[in-house]
Amino acid sequence: MALAAASLLPILSTLTNYEYYTSAGINSGLTADKPNFYLNDKEIFIYSGAVHYFRVPRQYWRDRLRKLRAAGLNTVETYIPWNLHEPKSGVYDFGDGGNDMSDFLHLEEFLQIAKEEDLFAIIRSGPFICAEFEFGGFPSWLLRKENIEFRTSNSTYMNYVTGWFRVLMPILARFQFTNGGPVIMFQVENEYAVSGKHDLSYMKMLRDIMIDNGIQELLVTADNPIRKTYGTLPDLFLMTGNFDEDPKAQLDMLKEIQPNRPTMTMEFWSGWFDFWGGIHNNKTVDVFKYNYEQILKYPASVNIYMFHGGTNFGFLNGAGNLNYDDENSDYHSIVSSYEYISPLDETGDYTDKYWATKDLLEKYNPIKTQLPEVPPSPLKTAYASVKLEQEMFLFDMLKSITPVYSANVIPMEKLDINDGNGQSFGYIVYQKTGLTIPANAVLQIEGRVCDNFMVLVNGILVSPWLERSKDLHKVGTSMVKNSEIILSDKNLTEATLEIVVENWGRVNVGAYKQLKGLWQGGVKLDGEYLYDWTIYPLEFKSAWTNGLSNWKNALSDSIGPALYKGTLTINESPQDTFVYMKNWTKGIVIVNGFVLGRYARMGPIQTLYLPAPLLVEGNNTIIVFEHFKPASTVNFTRNHIYESF
Repeated sequence: MALAAASLLPILSTLTNYEYYTSAGINSGLTADKPNFYLNDKEIFIYSGAVHYFRVPRQYWRDRLRKLRAAGLNTVETYIPWNLHEPKSGVYDFGDGGNDMSDFLHLEEFLQIAKEEDLFAIIRSGPFICAEFEFGGFPSWLLRKENIEFRTSNSTYMNYVTGWFRVLMPILARFQFTNGGPVIMFQVENEYAVSGKHDLSYMKMLRDIMIDNGIQELLVTADNPIRKTYGTLPDLFLMTGNFDEDPKAQLDMLKEIQPNRPTMTMEFWSGWFDFWGGIHNNKTVDVFKYNYEQILKYPASVNIYMFHGGTNFGFLNGAGNLNYDDENSDYHSIVSSYEYISPLDETGDYTDKYWATKDLLEKYNPIKTQLPEVPPSPLKTAYASVKLEQEMFLFDMLKSITPVYSANVIPMEKLDINDGNGQSFGYIVYQKTGLTIPANAVLQIEGRVCDNFMVLVNGILVSPWLERSKDLHKVGTSMVKNSEIILSDKNLTEATLEIVVENWGRVNVGAYKQLKGLWQGGVKLDGEYLYDWTIYPLEFKSAWTNGLSNWKNALSDSIGPALYKGTLTINESPQDTFVYMKNWTKGIVIVNGFVLGRYARMGPIQTLYLPAPLLVEGNNTIIVFEHFKPASTVNFTRNHIYESF
């Protein structure tokens, strides 16, 4: 549609979004067989923003969605994380699963709120989602399956995808636009053209499963337009594009691929994410505004990714690996903050990009419907410092964990725990007792460690500390193949060796052999293999953490790995805050049993967002699992602090 024609469309300031498109009843959903989209036989440009419900506390969903609508957007987009909704094979969680992340998973409530806030919805259900999320949304228990090939028509893989979709799709079907709900579009898979696979029969199988389970709205794919139709089937799907620059050229490519059909940017990247040990990304508002305007005046539909990034709570950050020939040789863990330099920041506060979005949509959206008032900014505070007065060393932590025994070291996913589903997140400890260790003996770990390790002899840390970005290239990380460490300068008998391995996040795209721990070879002491290991899964589930009782008074010269505990007392209704960890070295922060996220002094970020719903009025328990050198207090700020070392 030419811009001149846009001015002929009605200006309707008294009708809501839903009233305009449904006041005469619902006869049809979103169609894409003309140059522009039509919804219920009325022309529509989709102006969407990404908000991931699983990255935002449930209590804040309405606030974030109302702010999205107040900016002039008419649609919200979200991924569906398979790994959270099916934490064990055949066991599903949509909010009532009793897991640490359960309260984030009330998918139906999120979609209902979206409709109540006058928003349509785009669902990107995967099964692969990327999203810089742990393993791209795949459950880690899939790694236990023999002969599985991810993102293909492989029968083992498709058996589990089919089981998942048979549960998920009927739920989503109830919220389709044609059934009176908000969902107008479904994306099939995600960026399949860059997957390293080219099994288009797999894409057709996904489509068929969705249709067989009640999905009837428009189906699309999303890829970089330069990939053309390599990851899609033009006869079955509308292709949308992902990019952040040179919009006209990108959209022209989409037009060439599918003439006389609508053009849409599924991911217009508002910013970018950060890696531990890297620099803080900072895409400016001027660049954002220029490229967003180019899309709007093309004219094309567009989804801002991300509109509100949220947080990688717990152990749910993904990772990048740029060397696909040797997995973990170029591994980069993503930070816990998924702020993304978005129009709404991690707390839901407004940035310059929000006001730029609002101004541009007011200028270019030809359909003017009712918008809510812009909600107020969230309250934030900096609580007084908390002194961590108690500690617990690894030896006492392991007393409360049931171990697994194995002749050889094995990855966490292969442990026979969690009803046969293995270990998904956290740390894994490999212990060997009764050792004779000669002076200057060398411990050799074959292959790469996934992802970082700490080596202790008789409870004393003997491996290097990971303090600065440059340390990521030395022994103690996956960057080093066939690690070697001298264990002691003295002869030791009846010694205990412990190797603590951190899962720092599975790669979210490109790599599919995502085993964590020790698995690429054996462990040797002066050239002789060590066998008969006692293995402890250190998962940090809230029930376990809250049940710990063997605490001792903290020492002034303590060295980790250890837990450190204190109490934050709040005498009024809690407010959002940020935990400031610059004085610590590396580890995780746990609040009232819930793993808030990771910290690392190397940066580029020194803070963790702590939303008020995770706090209570009264006493709040703060626990830090520090790998190396702790501080004596945990401090708080009103905002993120970025600094690299």
